[in-house]
Amino acid sequence: MEHSLLDYYKAIERTSSQMLEAAKTENWDQVVRLEGACAVLIAQLRYKSKTDELAPEDRREKTKIMQRILRTDAQIRCLAEPWLNDLSQLIDRNQPQPMH
Repeated sequence: MEHSLLDYYKAIERTSSQMLEAAKTENWDQVVRLEGACAVLIAQLRYKSKTDELAPEDRREKTKIMQRILRTDAQIRCLAEPWLNDLSQLIDRNQPQPMH
């Protein structure tokens, strides 16, 4: 089945929403898996966009989808920030300390 460019944007939006739900439940492994799925979709979208163009009405829809994705991404970042800080502290604790 051939997917349109807009189908890829919609799939990225769905996956982004799933990432937000996983982040809300602090299921960071799932967030990471879904982030990988988004990366694949984005690569496919980039490839497809080399040969296809969006119709004017699809461009408006794309803009709305992208705005929703950006809002979702911001929410995920807010939820992930404490986890990332904890991870950073854990990594810092496991680093050998320099000798003076």
